Amino acid sequence: MTDQPWRGKRVFLTGHTGFKGSWLALWLADLGAEVTGYSLPAPTEPSLFDQAQVAGVLERDIRGDVRDLESLRAAIVAARPEMVFHLAAQPLVRYSYVEPVETYATNVMGTVHLLEACRSVDSVKAIVCITSDKCYENREWVWPYRENDPMGGYDPYSSSKGAAELVINAYRQSFFGQGAAIASVRAGNVIGGGDWAADRLVPDIVRALDAGDRPMIRSPGSVRPWQHVLEALGGYLMIADRLLAGDRTAATGWNFGPADDDTRPVSWIVERMLDEWGAVGWDRPDGEQPHEAKLLTLDCSKARRELGWRPAMGLGQALSKVVEWHQSVAKGMSARDVTLGQLREYRTALAAKLMERN
Repeated sequence: MTDQPWRGKRVFLTGHTGFKGSWLALWLADLGAEVTGYSLPAPTEPSLFDQAQVAGVLERDIRGDVRDLESLRAAIVAARPEMVFHLAAQPLVRYSYVEPVETYATNVMGTVHLLEACRSVDSVKAIVCITSDKCYENREWVWPYRENDPMGGYDPYSSSKGAAELVINAYRQSFFGQGAAIASVRAGNVIGGGDWAADRLVPDIVRALDAGDRPMIRSPGSVRPWQHVLEALGGYLMIADRLLAGDRTAATGWNFGPADDDTRPVSWIVERMLDEWGAVGWDRPDGEQPHEAKLLTLDCSKARRELGWRPAMGLGQALSKVVEWHQSVAKGMSARDVTLGQLREYRTALAAKLMERN
């Protein structure tokens, strides 16, 4: 997790205008990588991409759609990347009920197109595809899901991520046995400053508190593996380091989630956020809501055992960082400076955590 392996490295990043993609683009650029971003316009207004002026740290900032194979192929051929991160996705469960065709086209065929395009470029040494903890066949039991558990999904979003995992594995075995090494990574519910997506818990809370309203909470009893976005990205970068170093044993699926005692219900998140913000009270919406899983946890023992990866930020601290980010930006501080400050602080904490293990 040092700068040296990344300095001058050509990286192709899909979905760089999204929340997680913007954080990753800033991290890669801070490591010295030459980043080409390929994405649709920022999906929200405001967006972290615009607030933190992420375009300013990129070598190339391309507007394109992963559903367009030829456009994507041309962009990858022109960039000649050594490393590819695939984050472009339709990322919302509730939206997938409204637009299932778009969800499958983006999440499944978009992944096919990305991997097919990479076959055209012999410079690509490694590919990390980001899917979701929801890719598993969720039986809503108390046991956490391991990387070798069956893929599945109740809703269009979850099943599209399960299908994307099957695509990744098929391409890995069929076309990349001697070529680029491919890993898939499955993180929990990520949170962090600059997430403005609709129908996500923490952004919904932030919007309500900004407006002076009481947050509306759909499923206060639902349990998820919540974690700061930097925890997930740190794991992705560790996998990428291994792949770029020629370690093909890392070319498989990986879970990255919080510590076991940080898997919390929605109600805990809400109360902690309100306390950090200095606000009180929340409500539940009336009427029936679309199905969403009530219980989902990840087994991250493989990453702990084989990578030495450990969460470096507890959930309480993660929520404090979210509030700190939004309140600092609201007071007029530079969103890029706040984001980079939190990123560098986290890198120091992660390095210390890895040193503890060694």
